[in-house]
Amino acid sequence: MPSSQPPFDASTAPNVIAAEQRIERNRTAQKIWLWTVLVAIFALILVGGATRLTDSGLSITQWKPIHGVIPPLSEADWQQELELYRQIPEYQLINKGMSLGEFKQIYWWEWAHRFLARGVGVLFAIPFVFFLATGRVEKRLRWPLFGLLLLGGLQGAVGWWMVASGLVDRVDVSQYRLATHLTLACLIFAAIVWVMRGLVPHSDDPVPSVGVRRGAGVISVLVLVQIYLGGLVAGLDAGLASSTWPLMNGAFVPEGLLELSPAWHNFFENQLTVQFVHRLGGYTLFALTFWHMLAAIGRGRGSTHGRRTVMLFGLVTIQAVLGIVVILGQVPIGWALVHQGWAIVVLGFSVAHWRGFYGAYPMESGIRIGN
Repeated sequence: MPSSQPPFDASTAPNVIAAEQRIERNRTAQKIWLWTVLVAIFALILVGGATRLTDSGLSITQWKPIHGVIPPLSEADWQQELELYRQIPEYQLINKGMSLGEFKQIYWWEWAHRFLARGVGVLFAIPFVFFLATGRVEKRLRWPLFGLLLLGGLQGAVGWWMVASGLVDRVDVSQYRLATHLTLACLIFAAIVWVMRGLVPHSDDPVPSVGVRRGAGVISVLVLVQIYLGGLVAGLDAGLASSTWPLMNGAFVPEGLLELSPAWHNFFENQLTVQFVHRLGGYTLFALTFWHMLAAIGRGRGSTHGRRTVMLFGLVTIQAVLGIVVILGQVPIGWALVHQGWAIVVLGFSVAHWRGFYGAYPMESGIRIGN
């Protein structure tokens, strides 16, 4: 039976090699671009955490996506911003009598957070349009990257939706909206890691087992859930509900976990319950990454996949220790920011580890490749 494969044409080999080299150059450029965006998002999340911890998030009471990039430039501008802040409950009930100097301190945190958010949008959008217009984006990545661009726009709207919750009837933002805002930022971060990891050459080591690969996915999802729970903790100041470890108020399961009615409200509005659930999530993640490490090493001793699980377990262990430090120290700002930042590191590595089981994106044929 004759072969269905076309005969090899040696004359086309140089063209194929040149095309692959151009693809590699394009991928390298896109990896640098995406890595830069990741660093910017990491900084944005940290500044957002500082904004929350310093109670600065309501200092800017208007949403001006374009004009808002310019901070107050005169004394009159500052007085106008302060007067707007004086109209909201946070000033009237908590910060009444705040001086202009004190107001500037909280204003700059919120302004920096919004400025960074705009910067991330520009940093993603302009190179993406350039890569797309010059044919450098592989077909399989066009819609995923465009989807990330849309999610970035949605994130800006969610940020204002969050701030708006604290301008009328509350003295702070809704913990539901804060956790949603944080989680969406982390979801965008994780998706960029996934795409970028696919552009990097992978190890040829075989996957230890389907179960190990699925376990990596479960861990990544659980890390994201933990970040959402951490957002609830931050939104409720629930880190102060109990400052002891391993017990909470003298017991592993403290009293008062279900004192609100209906019962489900406790998991989102009861400070003690929210911290307790976040602790349980941490214990679960620690145990799962430990099991994952043992399973990967047992089925793929000496493989790259097994070594990654060891590193992942180490990162999760450090995060657990940081969480304990934050609790025992009654949420010091510095350690709380380290804890939040390390959570992003854990998320990024867990997603990269999960993506590592699938190999790099194969070279596409027939793609128009930019020079």
